[in-house]
Parts: sequence; structure tokens; C-alpha cells
Amino acid sequence: MSDLRARLRAGEAVVGSFVSLGSPVATEIMGGAGFDWLVIDLEHGAGGEQALLAQLMALAHTDTTAIVRVESIDQIRVLHALDAGADGLLAPRLRSADDARRAISYCRYDGARGVARATRAWHWGRRAATLADLDAEVFCAVQIETADALASVRDIAAVDGVDVLFVGPADLANSLGLECGPADPPMLAHAATVAAAAAEHGKAAGILVGAVDEAGRYAELGFTMLGIGADGALLAEAASAVAAGLRGLSA
Repeated sequence: MSDLRARLRAGEAVVGSFVSLGSPVATEIMGGAGFDWLVIDLEHGAGGEQALLAQLMALAHTDTTAIVRVESIDQIRVLHALDAGADGLLAPRLRSADDARRAISYCRYDGARGVARATRAWHWGRRAATLADLDAEVFCAVQIETADALASVRDIAAVDGVDVLFVGPADLANSLGLECGPADPPMLAHAATVAAAAAEHGKAAGILVGAVDEAGRYAELGFTMLGIGADGALLAEAASAVAAGLRGLSA
């Protein structure tokens, strides 16, 4: 069981990244890097549900919480991810508190989650637990990445079962008609609104950015779920730096 929910509720900062290559090997490497959490990205990543099980298995021997960003807030998408053994959900592109309630319902047996115990989440039927036990474990973050969600952020934060309001800065900027990066003043101002709504309702605020200094700006705003990059982007950055360094030897 992941302790991410308890750590965030205690106000602890937790750090992570995304995995988007759809590769169990890359996921295992990321899991061994020391992150508290990783989001397996099925919305924009190169992998899909067929690769998800192997990626979750790759994280199982690490201390990293495995969160899945599903393609959309659909019951079957959430069901597949949780039955495969994901520790939690990242629900994309919310527009309202009703979307948040729907996402939470799909995560909970006391909501709309279907019951099947011959799954990896139940250790293939060997797990001695109740439905309430698993409901208490599942982590749920919802993305604030549309203008509608930002306008409704206090109502979304008030939804029972939401653990984190997770800002998607690129989509949010696009939805608001802004041309700015995560560390630019307009985005920081909107993010402060999200952080305030989260704090008002005892929830955490999270974000994915591109650099440590950007993450630091959000930590100052009260964000405690801080992520940087993704496996593909980190590989591209490191490979480019090595190539440039090698070329510099002969310059």
C-alpha cells in the first residue's frame, strides 16, 4: 500500500516525474531513481493499456507510488488501471466538480467501481481485505488544466475523495489563451488560486514542470506534489548533452 496520501495530508513534499515511453525497462529505471511517485501517462504517452501491466510490475519492487493518468475520465479506463494494480489515478481535463465526483466514483467500490477479486489489485484473489480497505488506499488526483476547471477550482477542491489538485500548466495556459511558461507571472498567479483552494479544503496541490528552479517557485506557493519532466524528455536532454559534449572535444 502506498503511503503517499498520508504523507501529503501531513503536509510533506513528495517529488516525482512522468513515464511516457511505454517501456517497462524505462519505468524500472525511473522507479530506481529515488522518486516518491511516478505517473504512467496513458493520455499522451507512447504506451497504452497493453503495456501498463508490465510497467506496474516494473515499479512493484521499488518504493515508488504508481499513479496512472488515464486517457479520459471513463469508467472502463479507470477500472482497468486500478484492477491492474495502480496505486492511484490522475484524472485529466476536468471541467467541473461533477467531473471530479465522477472520477472519484470510478475509483471507489462504494461508488461505481466494479468488484472483481481475481485481479492483480487483489493479489489474484489471495488478498485478505475488504472493499473498504481498498477504497481507503486508492489515491486520486484531478487535473486543473482548463479554464472551466480553474473557475470551479474551489468546488472541485471540496469534493470528498480528491487528494490533489494537479495543475497542467501547458494546457491551462492554452485554455486561458496565454502564451507563457510555468514560471511566468500569469501562470504563477493562477497557480496560487489553485493552491489556496486546495489549502482551504485540506487538499494538496501538485504540478509537473520542466526544471528544478520552476518547481521551487511552486513550492513557495504551497505546492507539495512536485514533478519534473518525463522519461523520454529526460533521456532526450541527457543524450543531447552528451552528444554536444563529445562534439566539443573536436571543436
